[in-house]
Formats: sequence, C-alpha cells, structure tokens
Amino acid sequence: MRPSDLARGHGISAQAVRNYERDGFLPPAERTRSGYRVYTELHAAALRAYLALVPAHGYPTANLVMRALHAGAVDDALTAIDRGHALLLRDRETLDAVRGALDHLTAEPGPDPGSAPGRAADRGPRTIGELAHRLGVTAATLRSWEESGILAPERDPATGFRVFGAADVRDAELAHLLRRGGYLLDHISAVVRQIRTAGGTGALAASMADWQRRLTGRGRAMLNAAARLDEYLDMLDGRRAAEEERPGPAPG
Repeated sequence: MRPSDLARGHGISAQAVRNYERDGFLPPAERTRSGYRVYTELHAAALRAYLALVPAHGYPTANLVMRALHAGAVDDALTAIDRGHALLLRDRETLDAVRGALDHLTAEPGPDPGSAPGRAADRGPRTIGELAHRLGVTAATLRSWEESGILAPERDPATGFRVFGAADVRDAELAHLLRRGGYLLDHISAVVRQIRTAGGTGALAASMADWQRRLTGRGRAMLNAAARLDEYLDMLDGRRAAEEERPGPAPG
C-alpha cells in the first residue's frame, strides 16, 4: 500500500501516516528503488491499534505504547495500559463514592456538632488549613474554588480569616469528588449553586449520569483498543519469528 491507500482506509491524511511513521507509532516502511514508501498489512494493523488507543487512553499513552512496542519493550507498553485501567477503576470507585455520599452532600446543614457539648466535630474543620488537610488538597485550591463560586465561606469579623461551616464542608467535599470525575470548575460551580439555592439534586444527578456514560464509553474504547493491540502484537511476533528463522548469508 502507498501512504494514500493506508490513509484512505482509516479516514486520515497521507501526511498523517507519514508523520506517524516518523514519530515511531508505525514500524518503518519499506522503500522502493525510487524511494517511495510501501506499507503492508502490518502497518495497517499498527495504525488500527494506535487509532484505537487514542480514545481509550489518550495521546500520551498511545504514543508511549506504540514506541515501546517498536523498541521491543512489550512489558513497558503493557504497564502503560495497566495504568489506564487502574485509573478507570479509580474513577468508577469515585463515582460510587459520590452516589454513596449524595444524601450527605446535599443534606440541609444542621447545627454544628462541634459546638455541642460531649460530641466530636464530625462535620469537619473550620479553618482553610483544616479543610484542605481533610480533603488532601492545598489551601490555594480552596481559594480557587472560592473564586469560582463553589465555596462561599464567611469571614471571622475579628481576624478576617475564612470560616468554613457545615454547608461549606459539604460543598467542598462535593467539589473534590466531581473534580476527580474530570469536571471543570464552571460546571461544578453550577451544580453546587443549584444545590445551595434550590436544594435540588437534579443537576448533580445529571452530572453523575453523564459521568457514568463517559466511563462506560471509555471502558468500551479500552476493550476495542485491547483487541486491536493484541492483533498487532500477534503480527509483530509472527514477523520476528520469521526473521529469526531466516537463514543468514552463506559463508564466503
């Protein structure tokens, strides 16, 4: 196949094919005597694998995997794939955590248990440092969330320091979980504002449904990428075995 033939079958340009070869995502092409590239079914399988890896794992991982395969570092490629699956599992667990915490996160704030005699402050910290520690983020992150309208802490009239009450802790926990889900601050702000002002959970439920759809799509893309990658690995193994069996030059 010529570059244009390979490109046409995959909906990309001939220049993209040449670029992929140059960047190590495809194995080197054979050349005719006049210098023209000649691609084979091996290159088509490599291209199918690469194009399937991109929606499943993103460009950086797809690039790493293909370069590792062509360098003979199969385990490095598989490790990168494993990391992607581990990240997807973590995101699924995060979504489950949001669902499990929904009642708590959207509950109307009650009296601060920390002020009640004989009870622990189970509604969380009050200072920006304590809240940051609780969530495992930085104080700068909380200030950024405040600037985006996600948090609206009061100020201590004597010191001017931020004071985070029960509703602020709830909103911060929700923001933290949704950020783990990949949502941008503007979207999280809209969700929190809906909960804060209307007391409804419709926006949050819609966010979780969309999040679930994206995770399912990513999981399906990973299955497709795994199949394409396995097909390509079989072809690579076959080519290497054939090269090893090929007799060397006759002794002079």
